Amino acid sequence: MSPKLVVGCDESAGYVRHASEQTIDDRARFAVASVGDLPAVDGGFDACVSGLVLNFVPDVGAGLADCRRAARPGGTVAAYVWDYADGMQFMRVFWDAAAQVDPAATELDEASRFPVATAEGLAATLTTAGLGDVQVAAIEIPTVFTDFDDLWTPFLGGQGSAPSYLATLDETAKAAVREAVRERVVPEADGSIPLVARAWAGRGRA
Repeated sequence: MSPKLVVGCDESAGYVRHASEQTIDDRARFAVASVGDLPAVDGGFDACVSGLVLNFVPDVGAGLADCRRAARPGGTVAAYVWDYADGMQFMRVFWDAAAQVDPAATELDEASRFPVATAEGLAATLTTAGLGDVQVAAIEIPTVFTDFDDLWTPFLGGQGSAPSYLATLDETAKAAVREAVRERVVPEADGSIPLVARAWAGRGRA
């Protein structure tokens, strides 16, 4: 079914401005909005979806309540989150390696910080929010790195939990984490490293 309107929301005015400038379909609109002030249309939206953000919302219950408000009665409220426990394999090898070098790194591991980022956690969160007919399924994406440097370089960017943590280490500790990561991956004959990134997608009826 072709949608009549799709509204994308983000707290960043810069992101919204860039998206608005790039769109070529006037059915797609963008708004600066956050939990508590999501846009509304008469009768409600057919679907309200949180993409890779639910685990960052300070009050998940309030966030889903706002999605229920924005959706029409009987509409879909959905969310998808990365499986930080073991489905994001390149993140898993990083945090396991970091914990080997620095046990304190365990406290920063998204697997322990984001209980919603599991199949059970997401299902329970959607159910607790009062949604009916809750369903959760996995989305698995192959992530093939050309070589070890291709895998390691993104961790040097300084943005995100793992890169931010790595930036706090001295060069000796960084090198130790790098080698501990290397020990945990098995390259193919051509040097490539095939891993999987998994997200959990859940939906329920408002």
